[in-house]
Amino acid sequence: MKLWGCIAILAVGLTLVATQVRTQPAGPAPSQTSGATATSDIDPNAIATLNKMGTYLRGLKAFQVRSNTSREDVLENGQKIEYESVADVLVQRPDQMRLETTNDRQQRLYLYDGKKFTLYAERLNYYATVPAPPTIGQLVDNLQDKFDIELPLADLFSWGTDKSKVGDIKVATDVGPSEVGGTTCEQYAFRQEGLDWQIWIQDGDFPLPRKLIITTLSDDARPQYRAVLTWNLAPSFNEAAFTFYPPKDAHQIVLAQANEASSGEKQ
Repeated sequence: MKLWGCIAILAVGLTLVATQVRTQPAGPAPSQTSGATATSDIDPNAIATLNKMGTYLRGLKAFQVRSNTSREDVLENGQKIEYESVADVLVQRPDQMRLETTNDRQQRLYLYDGKKFTLYAERLNYYATVPAPPTIGQLVDNLQDKFDIELPLADLFSWGTDKSKVGDIKVATDVGPSEVGGTTCEQYAFRQEGLDWQIWIQDGDFPLPRKLIITTLSDDARPQYRAVLTWNLAPSFNEAAFTFYPPKDAHQIVLAQANEASSGEKQ
């Protein structure tokens, strides 16, 4: 179904219900079975396709993906400002990753070789290297918990695991056929606490996420995050792609741990 069409249909439906309420005599409110509404709001096919995508992503041994992203920030006066960025990630499971992000304000390189993780700020010519756990999934958790660093495109490594929290979804809708960059997809809409989000999943034997829109509901301005993903499932690379070679005159710094940063703020 078309999203705006759904909104229009929903509005008409609510109008009809309101008319019936006004014309029918007042009486006791009908009882509702707990969970009945939640069940009717969830399309099992939408959840099944989401799980299928997660399983497929978990099975990819090597891939390269580019994400063209836009993100809205809300100023104190309520005005929304949009920022755009590009992220390129090269992955060889279970223990190699190269991630580059670029926007108007910064450029970052994240490198992981199974033993060490390096973060390099090219425009500043600073880098930090720390010991790393043996898998990408563990690295994502370690960076978040220990250093308060959330890797761009981190969701790619959580789909199909308990961290994807499919059980938190309250509304799941199959919107209908769509197309992203010439690729035939199916569009789905989901709702969970504080978030509305849509995902376009490629049809056929390669159920890849091709587009994602996340709307934050906890802010009255409803800021959005949008990403369009371009995939390469047969990337060409060598081991040097995941190894950091410090540029001339680069300065090594210490990566501050999250608890140290918090302690510093309190002092």
